[in-house]
Amino acid sequence: MKTYRIALIPGDGIGRDVTDAAWGVLQAVAARSGFGLAATEFPWSCAFYKETGRMMPEDGIETLRAFDAILLGAVGWPAEVPDSVSLHGLLLPIRKAFVQYANIRPHRLLPGVQGPLKAEAFDILCIRENTEGEYSGAGGRVHQGLDNEVAVETSIFTRKGVERIIRFGFEQARTRRGKLASVTKSNAQKYSMVFWDDITKALAAEYPDVEVKSYHVDALAARMVMAPESLDVIVASNLFGDILTDLGAAIQGGLGFAASANINPDRSAPSMFEPVHGSAPDIAGKGIANPMATIWSGAMMLDHLGETAAAARIMTALSTVTAKGIGTIPGKDKTDTITAAVTAALTSE
Repeated sequence: MKTYRIALIPGDGIGRDVTDAAWGVLQAVAARSGFGLAATEFPWSCAFYKETGRMMPEDGIETLRAFDAILLGAVGWPAEVPDSVSLHGLLLPIRKAFVQYANIRPHRLLPGVQGPLKAEAFDILCIRENTEGEYSGAGGRVHQGLDNEVAVETSIFTRKGVERIIRFGFEQARTRRGKLASVTKSNAQKYSMVFWDDITKALAAEYPDVEVKSYHVDALAARMVMAPESLDVIVASNLFGDILTDLGAAIQGGLGFAASANINPDRSAPSMFEPVHGSAPDIAGKGIANPMATIWSGAMMLDHLGETAAAARIMTALSTVTAKGIGTIPGKDKTDTITAAVTAALTSE
């Protein structure tokens, strides 16, 4: 029997609750699907930082390299550790070291979920560049505390980085409805974003079967609200993709449904899967966090590992549960209640 080695990083706040919930569902579907999942848990978090001065050990990347995939709960406790420390100490190093340059976030309404829009059905796949761009970390501050203090943050766009993420977007569009929306702000950013537009236009010639349109990010944000059903695959830079996918989470019913995958497409290193709702310190320990985003992320992990039938079973179970009204209203159902309902839907197949 094939057994996959999974690194579990529950992280902070509600991360423990949602990771435990998702792992139970993943184990249930694995048992019914003829493969195994072996977990090794790591306590890397803001609490770990307070104890050690690091978000993860110095050899953390090499430790993770041995695993087939990583399942992350949530990271962050801003009241005690600045977000800039937790982000740059754990998530970004993993994404960059393992060349997880494609961040994938699906946005669609599950049955029974009422989003804030009139649209009843849409299916958007957002592809966010994940390792460079606006989050490259290039820059600094000088003359700190003085009236002539200067802060510089430089975006880094390489031809290789831009070309590979746009090509990835084209490939995803080919497997779906054949439509790609490339997002920039090239009317204002005349170097990096025009560069992105030029590469999009050049690559489009290789994909005549894909309809490609270039949008300014503000216009695309409006389209996601006014006509989300008109969109298929969106590809955007690190910053624009980050913002647009939070909008995508909102229109699909909230962050409780916001799943994501940080993918290394050539599989030379493990990929990482995580919900994007954050650690939610205000509800940590209350047992009311919606685990569906993490369960959905777990399904994306199984799909990436090649267990497509098992991934589909999880998505069917989630749809079955939300169609009954379970987990569709924030705070109404306990974490354990939602998890039990999803597990029951799996085992009743």
